[in-house]
Amino acid sequence: MKPVRIIILAVAVVSAAAAGLLATKLTRGPAPRTAEPVIEQAPTVNVLVASKSLPVGSRLGADSIHWMAWPKDGIVEGLITEENRPGAVDDLSGAVVRLPIFTGEPVRQEKIADSSSRIMSSLLPAGKRAVATEITVATGAGGFILPNDRVDVIMVRKSDGDVYLTETVLSNVRVLAIDQQVEEKDDGSKSVVGTTATLELTPDQSKVMTVAQQMAERISLALRSVADAQEADTNAADYLLSGDGQPSIQVIKSGSIVKNDAAAVQNEK
Repeated sequence: MKPVRIIILAVAVVSAAAAGLLATKLTRGPAPRTAEPVIEQAPTVNVLVASKSLPVGSRLGADSIHWMAWPKDGIVEGLITEENRPGAVDDLSGAVVRLPIFTGEPVRQEKIADSSSRIMSSLLPAGKRAVATEITVATGAGGFILPNDRVDVIMVRKSDGDVYLTETVLSNVRVLAIDQQVEEKDDGSKSVVGTTATLELTPDQSKVMTVAQQMAERISLALRSVADAQEADTNAADYLLSGDGQPSIQVIKSGSIVKNDAAAVQNEK
């Protein structure tokens, strides 16, 4: 067979194969698409949250609280929802913050108080009292005591001769305010140098504090660690009221501790 005929035959075979392949693709139609999974969004409820961090003593307002979608199955008792209180933003305007609330945290009723102008009484938990005592830089931890800190109250009193007695009359009590400041300063400064500290006390502690103020040469506040916040804060030197019991006393003479025993102090007298 002549070469020309072979070439023509080869071209014809290739063309026929290409035509057949094209016809097959055209008759098949588009490939089926994989069905995309349908994602159903969990039902939500609008919950009242803080728009910014709110320190103790601040007041709520339209700029500090707003509604935020919250998973319905995550709603717990105590949260304020738009379904139950649709006018909460306006109703709570001016309410006083009793405990710190952080940005995005739901606003709970137990963390706020009514919107009256009596801020200090709003900050006091039920059954507690606010008692003020004079302080200086020397007796107030160098001015580093802030509202909401925990302190020990130490009484220093003079006995016969050149003898000073030191007693811890209250332990781990909360500071409500320094002078009339119930929150940290807006300029970011951390120390508050004041002349008066207001403490949160029980009724019995209030009596002990009043007696100590009358007896003491000086009242000092010792700043406690944040880690001590969970310790008991209702202890008090009850013997100052009843005259019974043995107080824990240090006797300081000429700058040195000479006794730690209360009975020995009484015998010495």
